[in-house]
Amino acid sequence: MEKKVIIIGAGLVGSLWAVYMAKAGYTVTIFERRPDIRKAEISAGKSINLALSHRGWKAIRNAGVEEEVKKIAIPMSGRIMHDMDGKLTYQPYGKKNEAIYSVSRGQLNAIMMDIAENKGRATIHYNHQCIGADLENGIVQLKDLENNREFEDSADLVFAADGAFSAVRYNAMQKVDRFNYSQFYIEDGYKELLLPADENGNYQIEKNALHIWPRGRFMLIALPNEDGSFTCTLFMPYENHEYAFNDLDSDEKINAFFKTIFPDFHALMPNLIENWHLNPLSSLSIVRCYPWTMGKFALMGDSCHATVPFYGQGMNAGFEDCTVMWELYNQHQNWDDTFKAYQKTRKADGDALQDLSLHNYYVMRDHVANDDFLLQKKIEAKLHEKYPEKWIPLYSQVTFSHIPYSKAIAQGKKQDLIMKEILKEPSIHEIWDSEEIEYKILSKL
Repeated sequence: MEKKVIIIGAGLVGSLWAVYMAKAGYTVTIFERRPDIRKAEISAGKSINLALSHRGWKAIRNAGVEEEVKKIAIPMSGRIMHDMDGKLTYQPYGKKNEAIYSVSRGQLNAIMMDIAENKGRATIHYNHQCIGADLENGIVQLKDLENNREFEDSADLVFAADGAFSAVRYNAMQKVDRFNYSQFYIEDGYKELLLPADENGNYQIEKNALHIWPRGRFMLIALPNEDGSFTCTLFMPYENHEYAFNDLDSDEKINAFFKTIFPDFHALMPNLIENWHLNPLSSLSIVRCYPWTMGKFALMGDSCHATVPFYGQGMNAGFEDCTVMWELYNQHQNWDDTFKAYQKTRKADGDALQDLSLHNYYVMRDHVANDDFLLQKKIEAKLHEKYPEKWIPLYSQVTFSHIPYSKAIAQGKKQDLIMKEILKEPSIHEIWDSEEIEYKILSKL
């Protein structure tokens, strides 16, 4: 008898999960509200470039699609901070040869759709909106947006990978008694800009790095693209601060802002004003909910743990959902136990990632150019190199390991308290590399 799975959402997580479900012997049908982006011009639009790291690569590798994704991934071995005077400070991310990878959301999504169809043998129906669901019986109510026809489809299992504004969650789960749901918007929005390649098609700034212009209460970041350009994102409050989006209400003010605050960036942007008006101002939110599974339905990715992008883990966490779900299924060999274990395991990690992402915003915005912060990173890097089993910096735990997010944040808090004490040592900037300091840190572990 044919085993059938429905996936709501043909985004990154939904497309990848189709491959895993095909491996499990299921026929996969995907319903996607948007048109097929492969047939439309892919624009950066409302998409911050993605940073693919260990957790994401593991899920991609296990699905057997690593080589396809590698073709569009650009390694970034560290962050480069730009101060007001144009001075650059480089900070490696991890050990030698460790890097995170910049990928275009549009390009990656197009590749993942190809993979879902070819390796996942999925049938993808575009312009189809989920308008309701019977959770216990695996029935999805749908609307074909091209002709407004409403109909139902059913499957043995239904996976909702339809993003922060999940239609499955909104139209079905949130109507169930004792379903917990919260949405929290941070006071900052973001605006995307494109830093072009130079007239010869070359990168204007260092290619293999994530660039940050930290300015206290706001910041600009840039990630490389294959064509020599950088996708840049300005994060800033909407209002009620010295610099806020709502105050940049004329071309003159926009130009003056960049010329004053980001002078080296401004000099590289001849078409700044035109670029500014191309993309919308977008909001940033955190979504928390529970349970993640009901009846024959399960939430995956942003639909159950949408986060802000400041740890570069949103996509990686969604891909890790696929890894965890797959490993649990292979362990239990039935979906009831798999679903129970999945939500129990991942809920704590989803919450932890959201806390980490918010914390890292303050770090990137306020601290990356701070002398004490930079010294702390140097000490931690030395310890990690010398005692890798005893000290793993929090960033490395999150980005270059598979340690659960909930364990990483607990360990990170412990390490941070130790470092706060160490940084209070007299003349720490002169003696940080001494055996005395090393002994003091190790004795506190």
